[in-house]
Amino acid sequence: MLFTDIRSLESQAATVKGSLAADDPVWEDGDVRPRETVLVEGRVSAAGSGRYYFSGRMSGSLAMPCRRCLKSAEATVREELHLLFAETGAEEADDPDVFVFSPQAAELDLRPAVREQWLLAAPTFLECREQCRGLCARCGADLNEDPCDCPPETDNRWSALRSLGELSQ
Repeated sequence: MLFTDIRSLESQAATVKGSLAADDPVWEDGDVRPRETVLVEGRVSAAGSGRYYFSGRMSGSLAMPCRRCLKSAEATVREELHLLFAETGAEEADDPDVFVFSPQAAELDLRPAVREQWLLAAPTFLECREQCRGLCARCGADLNEDPCDCPPETDNRWSALRSLGELSQ
């Protein structure tokens, strides 16, 4: 689980080993979600009055269509995590890099912070391979399999300059 009892952190640090499922309610519409669960492990400790520090790592994978040819593409995401949590109203609470929790909370919920770090680490687009040629813009043929018979596109905005070049010859 990605919850830690705050009271136990006052006496000693706690080891965290848990996961964030791809169907967890913390994910929002439009998020680049993991293919499976995101594994999280690390250590959370007190960092002063009403403050806690998590140091660890997360790993997971994602799959989405290739941005060029729309075939399935996969990527692995591994990221070191260094997170600071502070009570609402604390001096650090205005810092966008600090995750805020209620002073009445009995547990520290790491899930929103892990979600945010996942979104920052996960690629927005994937390519099935570096040499992917994509799809033809006219007929939609997969150019990785065979070239299509479409004539090359010309940009009419350059026609005036092309005509000047033809006049000088």
